[in-house]
Parts: sequence; C-alpha cells; structure tokens
Amino acid sequence: MENNEVMAVTAAEYIEDYKLRLTFNNGAVRIVDFVPLMQKGICKKLQDKDYFRSFKLDPFTVDWNNEIGFAPEYLYDIGTNPDDEESIPLMAAEEQHPYGEK
Repeated sequence: MENNEVMAVTAAEYIEDYKLRLTFNNGAVRIVDFVPLMQKGICKKLQDKDYFRSFKLDPFTVDWNNEIGFAPEYLYDIGTNPDDEESIPLMAAEEQHPYGEK
C-alpha cells in the first residue's frame, strides 16, 4: 500500500459470536472482536446478534445500516492477526448455524 493510499476494509466475514475476519487493502487480515466496542451509545445496538450479523461493506469500512461504522485504521489497530488466534472456523450461512439456530 502506498503512503498516500487510504486504508480500507475490502472483505469482511462473520466468524462467531461478535467477531469478524477483516481483510484490508494492504493485504493484511485481522480478527476483530467487537464486544468491547458495544458497551456505550448507539454501539449497544450491536449486542443484537441479528443486527450485528447484518453488516455490509461501504467503500472504506464495515457498516451497520448507515448508523454504525468504525475507521478502518482503528479496526486494523484493535484487530489480532489470525495466525495468533486459535483455529476459528468460518461459518458459511448456508452450511452451519451458530448455537443450533435454524
């Protein structure tokens, strides 16, 4: 990534609980646990798991209904390297349902 290029999230995948696997335009991948971020203000809406899982990508970051978004640089900084995480399987919406939901 060049110095003048703006950081952006280019892909986001739900993992489990309140964690997303984010890919950035510099090629880095980070696992972000949003639990610490959902304790105050409008971010409390993220505690609703259906709402949390309804995220979309805007041109720069993860977005929830044009109400909640975080700077990609911030998400990068608070995320952890997936190589440092224990093996966390991705849940394909069509194949698996967390907590036995159907």
